[in-house]
Amino acid sequence: MVKKALNSINNFHYRSIPKNYQHNLALAFAVQEINGNPNFLPNITLGFHVINSYLSARLTSKATLSLLSSQHQFLPNFKCGTQSNLVAVIGGLSSQISAYIATTGAIYKVPQFTYGSFSSVQENKLLLPSMYRMVPNEATQYTGVVRLFHHFRWTWIALFAQEDDSGDRFVEVLVPMLSENGICVDFAARLPTQTYIANEADDFVRQFEFMSAHFESKANVWFVYGEGSSMLSLLTLLCVVPFFSFPPVQKVWIVTCHWDFASVSLQREWDVETFHGALSFAVHSNQPPGFNRFLQSVSPSWAKGGAFIDNFWEEAFSCALGTPTVHGDSKEMCTGEEQLDSIPVVLFEMSMTGHSYNVYNAVYAVAHALRAIFISIAKRRRMEEGRHLEFNNVQAWQLHHFLRNIQFNNSAGDPVCFDENGELSVGFDVTNWVTFPNGSFARVKVGRLDPRDPPGNELTLHDDQIVWHRSFNQVVPLSVCNEHCQPGYSKKKKEEETFCCYDCVPCPERTISQDEDMDACVKCPQDQYANNKQDLCIPKVLSFLSYKEQLGIILASLAISFSLITALVLGIFIKHQETPIVKANNRSLTYILLISLLLCFLCSLLFIGRPSQVTCLLRQTAFGFIFSLALSSLLGKTITVVLAFMATKPGSRIRKWIGNRMAILVVLFCSFLQAGICALWLSTSPPFHDVDMHSSTGEIILQCNEGSATMFYCVLGYMGFLASATFTVAFFARKLPDSFNEAKFITFSMLVFCSVWASFLPTYLSTKGKSMVAVEIFSILASSAGLLGCIFSPKCYIIILRPELNTRDQLIRRN
Repeated sequence: MVKKALNSINNFHYRSIPKNYQHNLALAFAVQEINGNPNFLPNITLGFHVINSYLSARLTSKATLSLLSSQHQFLPNFKCGTQSNLVAVIGGLSSQISAYIATTGAIYKVPQFTYGSFSSVQENKLLLPSMYRMVPNEATQYTGVVRLFHHFRWTWIALFAQEDDSGDRFVEVLVPMLSENGICVDFAARLPTQTYIANEADDFVRQFEFMSAHFESKANVWFVYGEGSSMLSLLTLLCVVPFFSFPPVQKVWIVTCHWDFASVSLQREWDVETFHGALSFAVHSNQPPGFNRFLQSVSPSWAKGGAFIDNFWEEAFSCALGTPTVHGDSKEMCTGEEQLDSIPVVLFEMSMTGHSYNVYNAVYAVAHALRAIFISIAKRRRMEEGRHLEFNNVQAWQLHHFLRNIQFNNSAGDPVCFDENGELSVGFDVTNWVTFPNGSFARVKVGRLDPRDPPGNELTLHDDQIVWHRSFNQVVPLSVCNEHCQPGYSKKKKEEETFCCYDCVPCPERTISQDEDMDACVKCPQDQYANNKQDLCIPKVLSFLSYKEQLGIILASLAISFSLITALVLGIFIKHQETPIVKANNRSLTYILLISLLLCFLCSLLFIGRPSQVTCLLRQTAFGFIFSLALSSLLGKTITVVLAFMATKPGSRIRKWIGNRMAILVVLFCSFLQAGICALWLSTSPPFHDVDMHSSTGEIILQCNEGSATMFYCVLGYMGFLASATFTVAFFARKLPDSFNEAKFITFSMLVFCSVWASFLPTYLSTKGKSMVAVEIFSILASSAGLLGCIFSPKCYIIILRPELNTRDQLIRRN
């Protein structure tokens, strides 16, 4: 079936490409404009001669030599007969033809204007001095392609290149450049440069089988580098696709400036839908005024027998000029009145294409150089009287000096000048191909590629003006090996696959990725933390036990309430200090105990609020000293009870130790011992204000660092020693006859105290932040409240509610 399809198109090579004939018409139009302006080149008429290269090196070289010969004779290097005055050569469309022309023309230093590709000659420094490129440097397109891929984040592409030296150079240069910029090639195909389809059937079958294997490629972007003949090979492949029931090729085509969407006459009914939404780099072009009107005037009789118009007319309108017997086919006869605007745009366009615009500018460049020579000769004539300088004696090589310095604006308003390398100082237009159901298409300029812009800003695109292939529903197509890794994930390379193919793995804890396709996740700053999706760092909140939060309000309220209760109890005892129950319980120690309990409740307020250097220094030391004072007073009470009982025995020598002096000494000794520990702590490694950013995920904990944990536990250990000693003494004295049995109350209160602080340590060590502070405050309040309630509630009950029991008789009777 492939062979059958090939037989229907086996004469592509012998058919011309109608659209390319516009290059000839642009040449004729420019010459007509110049000759029609008597003030531009007065008394000088430009002429032109069009030669067909037939894509052949031999024929191209022969045609070039014929330009250097006498008219109608092939005698290079000899001037005989009527001689053409050759001043410049414009051509060719392909780089290979340009090289064939330059090989001969450079010997005679004839200026050559290449209006198509010139990749095969740009490395030959011997040919370059005589060449002027109407196309910007090809490397600019490579940069533009990379910028284009980056702009749309396309990293997985297919590559097509023509199968010749220029295609090899293209692959050698572009593929490493793509790799350096994070872009991979899914597959690369080579396109034959010849159009001898019948003779190249094997190559065609090979290319078809290769492409059919990649129709379902994940690469939605197909980048094509090729000149006219190789593009015809690609179009042929796409024409054959429907015969084999393959799905339509729904890709984004990216093409270079070498291709001008041209077809042969047999493809006039070709469905151009495949290239809907394609993007191409086109040499900047404009529409010279009057060109469309000029095209409408073209007819076979306009230039009878010249410039191949007969061949073009028959190919474009699929008709025959002359008698049918000459052609041997059944084509209808041409009337000669056909209009070019009736031809499908795939065969011929009424607007000037980029290559035709290059030819137009090349003609004007030659004309401006001749004008500069004419002005120079005119000045010399005035300076050298009597000597005649003829303009007809101007040689082709003399134009180079003027061409290198030429600068003008053409009729369309675009500047034309050459840089130091002989290249046109112009950028590329980014063109979007929009096709229509009737087989026509339009080229819409959607951007600009200018190598003169700063690096990184060479490409300018208007995304909202781009029309994509209909299969993408006007959404920017994806062309990646796999789906993008979303924020919160990072890329992980797949084994034995290119770097563009990867897996997406979640970011580790406390790290984020904010963009797609991150190579690695990054840690959040210390004052921020990662959210649940791990795609954003959130500022941490300051955490401390505040007076404004509910827990802080409750604890502060309890501390103040207990302080007021303690103050009330102290007031009651002071008011009733002469009563037996107050006197019997050692008023001095009772007042010390109540005042220390009052301070214990108040010192818990140091733990609430934002920590500062002052509060950090005071909170633990004040708490340790005040509690030691309370415990010392309780120890003094219990020792007083024991000594009082022992003193009642006959002959006891302890009687002299009974009294306030002994109790005060116990309180002072025990308290100042704790004060010494606190002083040592503050002088060696004092507590300080600290910030903990790591214990809690979303919080910055403002806390007091104890400085020396050893000293902190020494303070707590000493308090535990005093509590244990008090509990032990009180326990053994609980059954001794005492005033209202105070030793029993002290024993129970110390049991509560020890229970609270025994549970404090494991709870304190297992919490962080404000919870740790709340545990300590609760322990302070609970233990202090236990002492206050167990020791003083029975006494207050008697003093206030049962005053009849607060008498000496009742006290003696009870004892």
